[in-house]
Amino acid sequence: MPYYIGDVIKEEKRLIARTPEKFRDTGIDVKLNTSAEGIDADKGIVRLSDGTAIPYDTLILGTGASAFIPKIPGVELEGVFSLKKLDDAIQIKNFINNKECRKAIIVGAGFIGMEMSEALRVRGIETQVIDLLPRPAIRWDPEFSKVILEELTRQNVIFSGETGIVSIEKGMDFRLRMKSTRGEMDADIIIIAIGIRPNTKLAHELGLQIGKSGAIQVNFSQRTSKEGVYAVGDCCEVYHRVSHRWVHIPLGDVANKQGRVAGRNVAGGTMIFPGVVGAQSFKLFSLEVAATGLDEAEALNSGYHPVSNIIWGNAIARAMPGEKRLGLKLVADRASGKLLGAQAVGTLGAVNRINALSCALWTGIALDEIAYLDFAYAPPVGPAWDPIHIAAQELMRKL
Repeated sequence: MPYYIGDVIKEEKRLIARTPEKFRDTGIDVKLNTSAEGIDADKGIVRLSDGTAIPYDTLILGTGASAFIPKIPGVELEGVFSLKKLDDAIQIKNFINNKECRKAIIVGAGFIGMEMSEALRVRGIETQVIDLLPRPAIRWDPEFSKVILEELTRQNVIFSGETGIVSIEKGMDFRLRMKSTRGEMDADIIIIAIGIRPNTKLAHELGLQIGKSGAIQVNFSQRTSKEGVYAVGDCCEVYHRVSHRWVHIPLGDVANKQGRVAGRNVAGGTMIFPGVVGAQSFKLFSLEVAATGLDEAEALNSGYHPVSNIIWGNAIARAMPGEKRLGLKLVADRASGKLLGAQAVGTLGAVNRINALSCALWTGIALDEIAYLDFAYAPPVGPAWDPIHIAAQELMRKL
């Protein structure tokens, strides 16, 4: 959606995977602008906001998640937005197009905050990102956050860390004035991107088990604790194959896979969703930023004895012109030598290498195998000794 707001994607229809008409062509009745107000599990009935009720034999909850909005004065003012669904993106883009926005404040320096900073800057809007934490993209190592901060600065995005939002009010020279823990800031538009919360209201009414993450508890078949009720997507948990715990990782690709598994099982098939390793990425101007698995703190919390290292190398053969600097961090278990996680940042090849390491995590192979993995070699896209090989070999010396 940030790419739609930034006008890289011109039309919202390109973000719609399937229209109601296409659903109806396959025999699926779609009710738009209609919410489920309640569920009678004993009678097998869903009560709708239009006053009607639908009977069911099997129920799938795909209630998603909602943006977390802090309870502060002024969040309801015109020009203050969050970004979670397509309607939010359409409203933000229309507002920017119609209100001649000159300056924006983004509250939150996570995935959405970073992607939105690029979307706004490419549209010529002065942009400032604030966050309670001291550095952007806190999921990544401080050395990599420094590279991210340098890219923000190079693109004239102001980052203000350790800054909290206190209130928002109408401005004078600009449409809005934000009061923060570090003073006052003016903007025409404010976007709040400080996380999401799973929508579990219906799940609570049904008496479903809620996991430690706050999302709906499911099994590998996407079944909930109540017979005949499934849950998929951002509202439910997913099994993490490295930590061996059920966690909440609300990502679109995960939701797609869970939906397919639940649908197959409801239709009489047998399918499981084997879990995730936590692969994730975002693009920030010229940078690729990616991670998978666990960081050291998560590894310790999962009972491992982590050891890690960071290497800086070239994503292409050194004989080729135009160095593509790449930072790569590996985390491994000292006892077993198995890979536990990885992070990467660079102008080329960061995501591809994290994808390769995600496969290593999926299969559970150790560093001594990763150090000699067979990769496709061509000087313009990678050296004979890939940064993955070098990082694994160096980390093996610490075991």
